[in-house]
Amino acid sequence: MKDLTIASNNCGVDGFGLGKLLDTKQIKKMMSSYVGENAEFMRQYLSGELELEFNPQGTLAERMRAGGHGIPGFYTKTGVGTVIAEGKEHKDFNGETFILERGIFADVSIVKAWKADESGNAIFRKTARNFNPPAAMCGKVCVMEVEEIVPVGSLDPDAIHLPGIYVHRVIQGEHEKRIEQRTVRKRADTSNVPAGQGEDL
Repeated sequence: MKDLTIASNNCGVDGFGLGKLLDTKQIKKMMSSYVGENAEFMRQYLSGELELEFNPQGTLAERMRAGGHGIPGFYTKTGVGTVIAEGKEHKDFNGETFILERGIFADVSIVKAWKADESGNAIFRKTARNFNPPAAMCGKVCVMEVEEIVPVGSLDPDAIHLPGIYVHRVIQGEHEKRIEQRTVRKRADTSNVPAGQGEDL
């Protein structure tokens, strides 16, 4: 498939995930929050080979959530007075200006969860809950990769982050997360600190 429009926070890392689709020039347009550390994404955008629609991160997540709930659009203050607002409908509420953002209705959603049962009821870990549930909901078809598939009924219903009604296919994959850029600080030298006093340094 070619000329794909992809809605994702960014385009991942070079040669992995969405980066593979960039390498084969299958992506025509990205709806993203930032270009990130993907050199090929940056190159294609700056050379005009790839169309990019910037979205504030919360707006992008809310556009997916809106689409998943059948909401065609919503008003937000985020982006008012910036290039984000250009060409969008403006409306005043209580003396403040808002812009209209449209819900995202995708043909296919591809998401990653930590664990799911055979019916697709899923649990996400940590920040994976930010984008994956709304992304799953806004697709006509949702394909979910999980690290572990468990029998139906073995997950606590109160722990479910995404009901299986939104999931059409579940596949088990390996856990692999590529980090775009890791910045760490040097550890403090605790060799001269009395025992029991250096743990928090």
